[in-house]
Amino acid sequence: MSRVGKNPIAVPAGVDVAIGGDEISVKGPQGALVQRLNSRIAVEREGAELLVKPADESREANAMSGTYRSLIANMVHGVSQGFERRLQLVGTGFRVQAQGTSLNLSLGFSHPVVYRLPEGVKAETPTQTEIVIKGADKQRVGQVAAEIRAFREPEPYKGKGVRYADERVVLKEVKKK
Repeated sequence: MSRVGKNPIAVPAGVDVAIGGDEISVKGPQGALVQRLNSRIAVEREGAELLVKPADESREANAMSGTYRSLIANMVHGVSQGFERRLQLVGTGFRVQAQGTSLNLSLGFSHPVVYRLPEGVKAETPTQTEIVIKGADKQRVGQVAAEIRAFREPEPYKGKGVRYADERVVLKEVKKK
């Protein structure tokens, strides 16, 4: 059995888990998430813990048990505490403003870039050059951060662009004559 799949998932107080047929739904203070389950795994609840077990002894079932254990653990963490990604804008004149469900980005183009946030994701701008993306779904928060970063990725000579807060950009040396 998968080493990851063997670990139980602790369900904190205030989080409701409903296992029904081929899907699992998790509700908490940060929201509600639903995940379809693979037929090769079985999810069981024992007290305040969830166990993910392979339905048979095949290699695919073993791999799926670890995968779904991680997905369900991320769901439980997301609805109880939430996830966040931080982005920084590096460059002269690069600014961002949060306006309701959209972000207005000035990234050095001839026009401002307006990015509409998907359902379940919120963005805050503590300063004009910082973005904090928050939400319950880890995949969706990461995807939104990647899409915003893709508007202007950090370039290798001056490091200008949108980067993750913990990202290190290795700068190239300029070409010499």
